[in-house]
Amino acid sequence: MTLAAARIDTGDTAWLLAATALVLLMTPGLALFYGGMVRTKSVLNMLMMSFVSIALVTVVWLAAGYSLAFGDDIGGGLIGGLDHAGMAGLGPDSVQGTVPTLLFATFQLTFAIITAALVSGAVADRAKFGAWLVFVPVWAVLVYVPVAHWVWGPGGWILEHLGALDFAGGLPVEITSGASGLALCLVLGPRLGFRKEAMRPHNLPMVMLGAGLLWFGWFGFNAGSALGANGLAAAAFLNTLAAGCTGLLGWLFVEQRRDGHPTTLGAASGAVAGLVAITPSCGSVSLLGALVVGLAAGVVCSYAVGWKFRFGYDDSLDVVGVHLVGGVIGTLLIGVFAAESMTGGAEGLLYGGGLGQLGRQAVAVVAVGAYAFAVTYGIGKVIDRIMGFRASEDEEHTGLDLTVHAETAYDHGVLGHGAPVSSAAHSSHSSAQKVKSQA
Repeated sequence: MTLAAARIDTGDTAWLLAATALVLLMTPGLALFYGGMVRTKSVLNMLMMSFVSIALVTVVWLAAGYSLAFGDDIGGGLIGGLDHAGMAGLGPDSVQGTVPTLLFATFQLTFAIITAALVSGAVADRAKFGAWLVFVPVWAVLVYVPVAHWVWGPGGWILEHLGALDFAGGLPVEITSGASGLALCLVLGPRLGFRKEAMRPHNLPMVMLGAGLLWFGWFGFNAGSALGANGLAAAAFLNTLAAGCTGLLGWLFVEQRRDGHPTTLGAASGAVAGLVAITPSCGSVSLLGALVVGLAAGVVCSYAVGWKFRFGYDDSLDVVGVHLVGGVIGTLLIGVFAAESMTGGAEGLLYGGGLGQLGRQAVAVVAVGAYAFAVTYGIGKVIDRIMGFRASEDEEHTGLDLTVHAETAYDHGVLGHGAPVSSAAHSSHSSAQKVKSQA
């Protein structure tokens, strides 16, 4: 047995293998969550934007993303080097802490995947699929990778110089995806009929199923970030469950008082808001802090999703209202509720730590949010100028499922009249070809 192999802890490795699978499952869960929230004519397109992100981000992560994010710093805490481009030098015996480096790299890859997929919710129903295929790998390298290095990479300026805390991704995942979603929906403009037509979710059971898969996967997301089968993982696991529950209850409380009806969409959104907020803080706050963090996110985010109507930005599926706002809440509240028993040192305002940690968290929030917004806006504008980022009005009216993918999610109308399945499929394909030729 080599020395490196002797350092591998089988318990830690087994848990991280499971956690990696859980986090990867979150992206199909997100696809269902988003797919249920759009109208019937663009369901498949929404699913595809998440699923294709798995493939695109994986390729660029293995080629250069992992090395740039987690390689040795080469520039003042801003970016890593390319020593491990193409996963060079990372064989089966390479170890990161107590787990194989290849497993650590794969675990981190699943974070990058879902972050890119999250952005798609801001531009649902109107983005060209071809433009999305270009956007995702460019965005992953220019936005996600640098922020991941700042927060988690060796020598990253937020981690080692600023001293802000982020256990599982409030900055690289939640704030980055939310700020990027805001930038991209400004580049594309609002959907046809925004603020004039009701654009209700077409399938709430699908939304609830997606939310359940997200919640299930989130245990790997947060507890897996302990990188070991230990007490910290257990605490993060419980904090994740608690915050999801209070987020759900907080959102429903607001709905009941404001609208007179607690809704299934509100329950799903509230749970996700609580989970978003606890992501950065699950390894820093006590159970009481987790309950407060989740509740605060559920209440505030339930109001924040309505800001798009007030300010005129069409964030289709509330990436800004839930992920950006929830991520900011969770990251800032570390500066209030951080407990030494969890952090091993840093303390929040309520535990005698003063305003110092809160100030560091605020700097990190502003820096990451501003960087993600500015770079994403630039990427979106360049793609829009070169190839066009927005689907045509005809495509948007007809629906992206038929015009882009030549498929429809639901053929009940055709099959319900007794047509054979083969005839129905032929009819659907012919309709798609007709629409394409007219476009």
